[in-house]
Amino acid sequence: MKKKPTNRPNRFHIARFSVFLCLVLAVAFCWQAGDAAMSTVSASSITSDSIKEKEKQISQKKEEKESLKDGLSDLREIKKELEAQKENLKSYVEALDSSLKQIEEKIAELKREIEAKEDEIHVTEAELAAAVEREETQRVNMGVHIRLVYESGTPSIVDMMLKAESFGSFLNNMEYVQKMAAYDQQMFEDYRAAREYVQLCKDELELEKEILDETKASVETEQRNLEELIEQKRNDIVSYETDIHNKEKAIREFEEEIRAQEAEIKLLEAAVAEEKKKLLAENRDVLKYDGGMFKFPLATYTRVSDDYGNRIHPTLGVQQFHNGVDFAAPKGTAIYAAYDGEVVAASYSATMGNYVMIDHGDGLYTIYMHASALYVQKGDMTVKGETIAAVGSTGRSTGPHLHFSVRLNGSYVSPWGYLKQ
Repeated sequence: MKKKPTNRPNRFHIARFSVFLCLVLAVAFCWQAGDAAMSTVSASSITSDSIKEKEKQISQKKEEKESLKDGLSDLREIKKELEAQKENLKSYVEALDSSLKQIEEKIAELKREIEAKEDEIHVTEAELAAAVEREETQRVNMGVHIRLVYESGTPSIVDMMLKAESFGSFLNNMEYVQKMAAYDQQMFEDYRAAREYVQLCKDELELEKEILDETKASVETEQRNLEELIEQKRNDIVSYETDIHNKEKAIREFEEEIRAQEAEIKLLEAAVAEEKKKLLAENRDVLKYDGGMFKFPLATYTRVSDDYGNRIHPTLGVQQFHNGVDFAAPKGTAIYAAYDGEVVAASYSATMGNYVMIDHGDGLYTIYMHASALYVQKGDMTVKGETIAAVGSTGRSTGPHLHFSVRLNGSYVSPWGYLKQ
């Protein structure tokens, strides 16, 4: 009797289907896991490095902020060191001017740091804006993608297996789904990294602004230190010179310093004269004064605090020849070259403080004393009106001013003859 055919699968077909299903699932799992891992590592390594670099920058800026506190001048220690010099006015002035110079340099350095920090802030603000824009773009893109996936639905492995026309077709479908899954994962990782980078940029910007504020505060502190030392110097010089017990000693010291100043100037003039002789012997041109009027040597000034000529010294109380004109002016006021010429000295002495001496030719020189800063050096050629220094109170000075002297053929002459008709 012939058996009727049955629709139930025999054991062989079931076994073959099971093997096929296991193989498909294994391939799908391994493929998806492998692709996702490779995608995540390759894409996230750059983002991870960027984040690590930003964290490193923030760490460096924290160290920079801490170092600001250590860089300030110790005014108490400076005064303690100066106290030991007070018995000798010349040594005291030199030591105090050295401290003033260090503070001036520190202020200049801090101001450069402020400019650099402001530039850094502009860069970080631009970087933050770009990072926020990137984060928003990724957020919108991810939202659109999620909506599309939700609307289209995600096929299951079983659906793809049952609908596949062949094993090759099934594998192609699996590859598509795996890439979509890897894309979804990478999109999320990119968005998460973008958010983290935005926060780091915000942290860096806030830290840079804190450093900027503290640097500005440091400048104000150093400025107060500077002004306090200048005031102390003024008081100590006046006290020393007006003390009846020091009177004769102070007068002798002052006269010795003036003689030393004169000798220093004459040596410079002699060196220039010798150099001009050599140039003339070689038939080379030498600097000549064309007779023009000088430009006023200060950008601004309030008054003539001491004029040229014989006068009673304000603290020593003795008759003394004043070899220039003192122009009272705020510290830092620009000092101009009165006329074209060559710088023959840009140096320091205990009497003149920081000074510049310019040769204008034909035995005519101008000298600018007590500067807080010098912007030229020996050998520089200057033009009329060029900024060569800044007003200060270095040397034997009791307040910010410019002592302006003119010498002609080895002797001091009145500056007014060159400053006005």
